[in-house]
Amino acid sequence: MHISPYEQGNIFNKDPLRDRKLLLNKSEINKLVGLIKQKGYTLVPICLYFSGNFIKLELGIGKGKKLYDKREDIAKKDAQMRIQKEFGKRV
Repeated sequence: MHISPYEQGNIFNKDPLRDRKLLLNKSEINKLVGLIKQKGYTLVPICLYFSGNFIKLELGIGKGKKLYDKREDIAKKDAQMRIQKEFGKRV
């Protein structure tokens, strides 16, 4: 991850592209790896924030959409677009 160096810093700034440690227990890492290996699951960064000298990252497990879910969403977006076009013509 690239974290820009502090602009008002001095020569002791860290390399922005250096390796970062993931502070998790072995069991937590194994649990995440086990979930990721299952079909359709992926590891998603949810939130990134600063806490003192640390940068904390919240991770989540996400599951991809099914094809029928995607079709429903596309149909809803298409209907919304048609409604917006009609309101735009009337005004």
